[in-house]
Amino acid sequence: MRIGQKLVYAAFVALLITTFIASHPIRVLAAELVAIAASASEVKPLQTGEMAPRFTVRTVDDEPFVFDPENLDAPAILITFRGGWCPYCNMHLSELRNVVPELRDKGIDVYFLSGDRPELLYASLKRETRDEINGLGYTILSDANIEAARALGIAFKAADSTISGREARGQDIDGSSMKNHGVLPVPAVYVIDTNGMVTYSFVEPDYKIRLPAEDLLKAASKVAD
Repeated sequence: MRIGQKLVYAAFVALLITTFIASHPIRVLAAELVAIAASASEVKPLQTGEMAPRFTVRTVDDEPFVFDPENLDAPAILITFRGGWCPYCNMHLSELRNVVPELRDKGIDVYFLSGDRPELLYASLKRETRDEINGLGYTILSDANIEAARALGIAFKAADSTISGREARGQDIDGSSMKNHGVLPVPAVYVIDTNGMVTYSFVEPDYKIRLPAEDLLKAASKVAD
């Protein structure tokens, strides 16, 4: 092969490599967006009988918290909610105060996953809610980067009117999944055994409908025995 031909060939290979590198993030982004439904009613959530996914969320101190279903020390319950700005989420948190201590006594880890950024995990809740759950050992984690919601199949595109409505009310949503990504999680409850298997799931696109506390206790009995 002549020198000129070698140079042309080398340039062609370099162009192919550059094109691949440049397009790779686009393909990754497109793959991520596939997991985000156009509306709450169109989500494709994780189902009972499936293995729970691995994901990383953030603690109230903005430290990474890895949920690894292959290395669980105890059964776990994941409870997702939209954020402290949501009145129905506040009511559900308050209702569950009656069963969370009992679940913990049964040896079950309970994790609440919020769309709020870490520093707002508790501050954004209503004062009454904070008072009611104070001292109960609630573990509230931030899924503001929507990694958990995508992994659980419950992420959906928030309506522009929902976002603008929160801002018009003066609610602090900066850094939240709704503001940063335009995405919200469908409220859901997952009971997971120590093998990482989902033994119970409750996913309701209508955010006004939540799993009653007594039903959560019954579902948890499957992994507590």
